[in-house]
Amino acid sequence: MHQECDEISEKLRQVRLLLLDVDGVLTDGSIIYHENGTETKVFNVKDGAGIRCLMDAGLKVGIVTGRSSGALRHRCQNLGIDLLFDGVRDKAAVLPAVVEQTGVSPEAIAFAGDDLPDIPLMRKVGLSIAVGDAHGMVRDQAGMLTRARGGAGAVREICDAILTAQNLWEKIMERF
Repeated sequence: MHQECDEISEKLRQVRLLLLDVDGVLTDGSIIYHENGTETKVFNVKDGAGIRCLMDAGLKVGIVTGRSSGALRHRCQNLGIDLLFDGVRDKAAVLPAVVEQTGVSPEAIAFAGDDLPDIPLMRKVGLSIAVGDAHGMVRDQAGMLTRARGGAGAVREICDAILTAQNLWEKIMERF
């Protein structure tokens, strides 16, 4: 289902909200369980910088994930992401709430996923994105594939592509 470069560029220009899965997209999918029952996740700093750039440019970023964790809530707070849907079994079912809370139409939403539970939401948004090491069926569903693997710069790659398509780099560079 991969789309041609011109079509992807046009969809990237229309994005107003980037939704992200967590395990396998913002992380490499690994979870470290500690004896006391807590867990540790590792997030990529470059992905976080890309998210911040998008938000500084006026775009919205949100999370839709099947798991809940304190580490994720802390990461969202650190990045200023207030659109968080965690512990979600049916990711597509949250789309009406996302639209209501953000005022962004499904056509202007991009969603990045890596595994089978992500496919239903991927089918309902304007641009579906699979990270480089996504499951084959997710890759087949995606309009865009990243070169980078989940947790290893895939989100930064997506953010950079949106910023480039929307000619927002000059605005971003004013910060530095």
